[in-house]
Amino acid sequence: MRGSAGEADAGRLVLRPLTARSIVLSTLLGHHPPRLPARALVRVGELFGVAEGTVRVALSRMVAAGDLRQDDGSYALTARLLERQARQDESRFPTTRPWTGEWEIAVVTAERRAAAERTALRRAMADLRLAELREGTWLRPANLPRTRPGVVTAQCTWLTGAPDGDPGALARGLWDLKGWARRARALLAALERAGSLAERFTVSAAALRHLLADPLLPELLLPPGWPGTELRYRYGAFESELGDVLRQYVTPGV
Repeated sequence: MRGSAGEADAGRLVLRPLTARSIVLSTLLGHHPPRLPARALVRVGELFGVAEGTVRVALSRMVAAGDLRQDDGSYALTARLLERQARQDESRFPTTRPWTGEWEIAVVTAERRAAAERTALRRAMADLRLAELREGTWLRPANLPRTRPGVVTAQCTWLTGAPDGDPGALARGLWDLKGWARRARALLAALERAGSLAERFTVSAAALRHLLADPLLPELLLPPGWPGTELRYRYGAFESELGDVLRQYVTPGV
């Protein structure tokens, strides 16, 4: 699992360039409900120098690919991306419970699993923020209340327990906490430097993706000065700013 919480060089920012698709997708993922009229998405694209025709082509392609559905001149996320939005919301507003020191442990006990089942299990475990201790054994501190999907309950036996040794050392072995924190601080610094709306949009989109990789560990297991809360706050400030812009384009008659 180590290394999946950050990039190989977590302090070096390599940001995805803005495209019509990324602008549409990031805008809808950050909007509640995730539906906007075409005119709003076109105008957001224009804010970043993307022509109307380019945005409309991207919308058509996203509908054809199953990313969006179109209805009465508005575009909305499909079920798959609604699940991604739910994970993003969880990463921004995590619901936790007091940690008693117990860990949840999933051991793969199903036999003769197809490759697709193995892939689905790994994806589900990542969504549940479990880390792989060894092949077929996944675990994390039991501080997150959430429902386990059928793909994991069908393939795994679930247990609770606690390590004999230092749980902090176990956490550091499972997640690259230093790398995650280093990249989070680099994103915070980039947000501080960003001047234009386009720059803030680009960095904020990267910040949101990074929050998805936060293991959401109990505070006792985190390194000092963990920047997760500050990164959530700064992203929230940008989302409010973008929301103010969008309201100009979703008001009837505008």
